[in-house]
Amino acid sequence: MSFILATTSSSIAAARRGAKAVPPSLMAMLREDIACGKARDPAALSTLEIVLTYPGVHVIVCHRLANRLWRRGFRFPARLPSWAARLVMNANIHPGATIGRRFLIHHGTGFVIGETGEVGDEVTLYHGVTLGGTSWAPGKCHPTLESGVLVCAGCRVGADAVFIEDIPPDLTVVGIPGRIANGRIDLDHHLIPNPVGDAIASSSTASHSSSCECHGCSVSLRRTHPRPPFPRGRMQ
Repeated sequence: MSFILATTSSSIAAARRGAKAVPPSLMAMLREDIACGKARDPAALSTLEIVLTYPGVHVIVCHRLANRLWRRGFRFPARLPSWAARLVMNANIHPGATIGRRFLIHHGTGFVIGETGEVGDEVTLYHGVTLGGTSWAPGKCHPTLESGVLVCAGCRVGADAVFIEDIPPDLTVVGIPGRIANGRIDLDHHLIPNPVGDAIASSSTASHSSSCECHGCSVSLRRTHPRPPFPRGRMQ
């Protein structure tokens, strides 16, 4: 009897693991988006202010609705909320793009996410971000952002050949083209390293050292081989 109970319970656990997770409702996802806006934006004063005045929230509301319509096969109606977001907020998210939960867009303007773009949970984007296409071939041709990623203002992934390769997890990439900073850092903007500037500074230091060495050589040569004095008398 105990064997039968153990077998039955293990079968139920396996069935639960194999079953697909029920997606949250539209209202539940929108409540999470609004709550994460209040949690990640120190300038937010109240939930009402976020709902009424934050364009990033308005954009994600339009996309959540458009994406639901798109996945149910209503392709043309799904274009209308996406078009409204582009017209009013200057934000272009394709209705087919996959956006995870608790998604925040700071300032909510001037960014693009293509049809096959994928964004995980707990992702934060700033204005001017582009998740653009990398190919004209059909199929997956837009970047994927894993969960917990922050993309700063003006960053372009794929479209402008800034980030065109996969990035290992738990690292920070900055610069054009993207270069991996020294390990993982806290995402405070004033602490983000600048590997390009560091390389230029190192090159400048090396050049200055070389010039000092050359200057020292010239001084020693002048001391070893002094210049002969001009002959006295009037030059013809």
